Amino acid sequence: MKAYEQCLSATSTEHAPWFVVPADDKESARLIVSQVIVDALEGLEMSYPKTTAARHRELMKFRRQLVK
Repeated sequence: MKAYEQCLSATSTEHAPWFVVPADDKESARLIVSQVIVDALEGLEMSYPKTTAARHRELMKFRRQLVK
């Protein structure tokens, strides 16, 4: 157990943390993993890229062609 704790402490960083998830309860494990993923995605603060009006019209043209 001590070696396990040392390994996790030495390799887990703020940028790339380890998460210990209990495997004996699959439902809880899946909920924990799902929450970790949601938290990580929310932390990215993503947004759509900015575009020009001309590029937007071009993209809408492509969309209409794909719908046909």
